[in-house]
Amino acid sequence: MRIYGKASWALVGVLGATLALAAADSVKSGVELAGFANSVRAQDDFFAHVNGGWLAKNEIPADRARWGSFDELNEKARAEVRAILEAPTLAGAKVDADQAKLKTFYASFMDEAAVEAAGIKPLAAEFAHIAAIKTKAQVTGEFGHLDRISVSSPVDFGIHQDNKDSTRYIVDISQAGLGMPDRDYYLSDDARLAGIRGKYQTYIASMLTLAGESNAADKAAQIVALEKKIAEAQWTKVENRDPLKTYNLMPVAKLSALAPEMDWTAFLTQAGVASKIKDLTVSQPSYLQKLGAIVAATPVEQWQNYFKWHVLNHAAPYLPKAYVDTRFAFYGTALREVPQNEPRWKRAVSVTEGAMGEALGRQYVARNFSPQAKARAEALVANLLAAFRSSIDTLDWMSPETKREAQAKLALFTPKIGYPKKWRDYSKLVVKPGDLYGNVERAEAFEAERNIAKLGKPIDRDEWGMTPQTVNAYYNPELNEIVFPAAILQPPFFSADADDAVNYGGIGAVIGHEISHGFDDQGAQFDGKGNLRDWWTAADHEKFAQKTKALVAQYSGYEVVKGYFGNGELTLGENIADNSGLAVAYKAYQISLSGKPALVLDGLTGDQRFYAGFTQIWRGKARDSESIRLNKIDPHSPAQFRVRGTLANQDGFFAAYGIKPGDGMYTAPETRVHIW
Repeated sequence: MRIYGKASWALVGVLGATLALAAADSVKSGVELAGFANSVRAQDDFFAHVNGGWLAKNEIPADRARWGSFDELNEKARAEVRAILEAPTLAGAKVDADQAKLKTFYASFMDEAAVEAAGIKPLAAEFAHIAAIKTKAQVTGEFGHLDRISVSSPVDFGIHQDNKDSTRYIVDISQAGLGMPDRDYYLSDDARLAGIRGKYQTYIASMLTLAGESNAADKAAQIVALEKKIAEAQWTKVENRDPLKTYNLMPVAKLSALAPEMDWTAFLTQAGVASKIKDLTVSQPSYLQKLGAIVAATPVEQWQNYFKWHVLNHAAPYLPKAYVDTRFAFYGTALREVPQNEPRWKRAVSVTEGAMGEALGRQYVARNFSPQAKARAEALVANLLAAFRSSIDTLDWMSPETKREAQAKLALFTPKIGYPKKWRDYSKLVVKPGDLYGNVERAEAFEAERNIAKLGKPIDRDEWGMTPQTVNAYYNPELNEIVFPAAILQPPFFSADADDAVNYGGIGAVIGHEISHGFDDQGAQFDGKGNLRDWWTAADHEKFAQKTKALVAQYSGYEVVKGYFGNGELTLGENIADNSGLAVAYKAYQISLSGKPALVLDGLTGDQRFYAGFTQIWRGKARDSESIRLNKIDPHSPAQFRVRGTLANQDGFFAAYGIKPGDGMYTAPETRVHIW
């Protein structure tokens, strides 16, 4: 089951107040000079100049596919969460219900002896359910059942706001059901991807053998062949970026006309929503049509093998070590080149967070996020929103009519900082000692029922799609909200002790990035209330398309790994947000100076520190296979190109570092893309 998550206005005058609290003689620059590589000229490769020292000193840990600023903070947050989960309970101390459940859940993962003793017996009920399937109607019903228990099936369903009626929740069904990251892994002639395809088939056979299946090799070949047919029917990642093409509202009855070979009543009943809906949206109608033909042509026995495989694959992290190791050998080593699995405590933290993330978040915030940090972050967000408001009025490519609509949307933005207003209620979740798989199963059922219960109820505008301990941020067009969890509000993104320049270049650019998503090629199709509505003039659409076309070409020209180039169409929205967010963050920083010159700190001017602050948040490296995997599925460009590609379009950067023709970082003024 797919879950979507996915204030008073500050006056422009607020921008005149600097955010630094320390006296001028004690201000820190916030630029981490130890990470620099001064052997590389800033003018030739700014990413290597700012991050080269860090890259030379830091190796990718053996249990990671990539390593960078986000990963460092994620490890820090995970260690802090571990401390919460492993903290001893003092004699006589009061322990609330959530805290007790968290500790029990974590302990059940760490109890490896109990997991080994249970073996594969926890899957017996699901395997029996699959063995009882005799008809094609039951096959379709199993799609819905598996969705409800978070196991991959060819049809996925999610519950979120109706994109054309933001006052209600709706069911949306879409393509799914592959065991590899993307359709290209099944269809591409690329030698590397073909090799992974072969290893995937071997992995399936190994897992089925472990589970006691006979003829495992033949069944594995059939499963891969079936998944290839599903992949052939699916839309590409680029096609799925279009919110209008993927919005197809229809009455439930019309599903039978779209794919008559499938029993949609059985699907919706098993998914738990049949009695709750009269209509729904379909993301990829042509996929369902083709899937209907696949269902009709595939024997029930082959579907049973496919279902058993996906149940086993989903459960493997919670089964004995042989299953865990076999799964990691494919998804970790073969697919991503990661030499060793994470230690058990890290995996235990991740699974516990997945089950009760906000209960952990409540304790994390109490320990790690001060009211002062929240207030300063709120001030930064207000400053960036005000800078955006000012920027809209100065755009030379946007008409007055569209500017009015853009200002109206911006006025309705909802910032969420640090943590939710209200915490999730886990009172109905049952957690039992020594029952890892059962605890995971009940947690998944709890989350599915929590979301199904939204149908027919008012929109919960206070809900968060990330936990406070998540090192990330997001914009949700359905709620027109920008969300910044507590864990990202720390160095190198944000420092209460640092000069304003690096904070505007760091977290300021992140804030600007998320605001920009409201006006990228996807977000701009939603209005301020979260409805898909065209509020642009035709001429503005054309001007915007020309600018974005140039960005597609720019980022498609970057070689991610030798022989693999970026996909500028897939990454367009994120590239727009990077470029726009940094440009507006720079404007906000300039206004914050109130006409006064910035301090020179560590030998760097304010503008130089601003761009260094932006660049150091993207320090990082990745294994080649991971870079290729992300290049297929991730809408974000690789870190080095988020820096190089964005700076190539920033006039302020060229002035700050004196970039001239012949320098490696130089791009001619007429080729620079300016959106905001």
